Amino acid sequence: MVLEKTLILDTRQIKQKIKRMAFELFENHYKEKTIVLAGIEGQGYSLAKLLSKELESISPIRAVLIKVSLQKEQPQASPTKLDVSEKEFKKKSIVLVDDVLNTGKTLAYGMRPFLETEIKSIEVAVLVNRSHTIFPIHPNYTGYQLATTITEHVEVTLGKEASVFLK
Repeated sequence: MVLEKTLILDTRQIKQKIKRMAFELFENHYKEKTIVLAGIEGQGYSLAKLLSKELESISPIRAVLIKVSLQKEQPQASPTKLDVSEKEFKKKSIVLVDDVLNTGKTLAYGMRPFLETEIKSIEVAVLVNRSHTIFPIHPNYTGYQLATTITEHVEVTLGKEASVFLK
């Protein structure tokens, strides 16, 4: 049995969404010299890199990029890890970035290390919001809002050829 895939966003549309999200970040943080973009390992980190590049091209804000690593299927089984020390994000505004918000579990556990130190604020940015949250996570920045059933799957590919498919 072959699963049908429906193209939701193509490369051009994804670039457009990322540009708009970067402008929203700039509008909400225009007084900041530095902002931290913490991407969930995988496509979330790829999205954070793209947002960082776009934000720095349209504003004077310096983006600090952090990779957040955790076990997505069982995040409570091991600690959430960051690829930088605490001094890189202490007393700064943090935007936790992932490709898709489904239940909110990954993003909730991704916040753990930031809640253990003094930070200015924490927000969430996602490329696709499916709105099936069971955790109290609401994105501040959303590229695309998509109504889906719980059994459907959203597949995001970022890079030279980017796409979002619904399976």
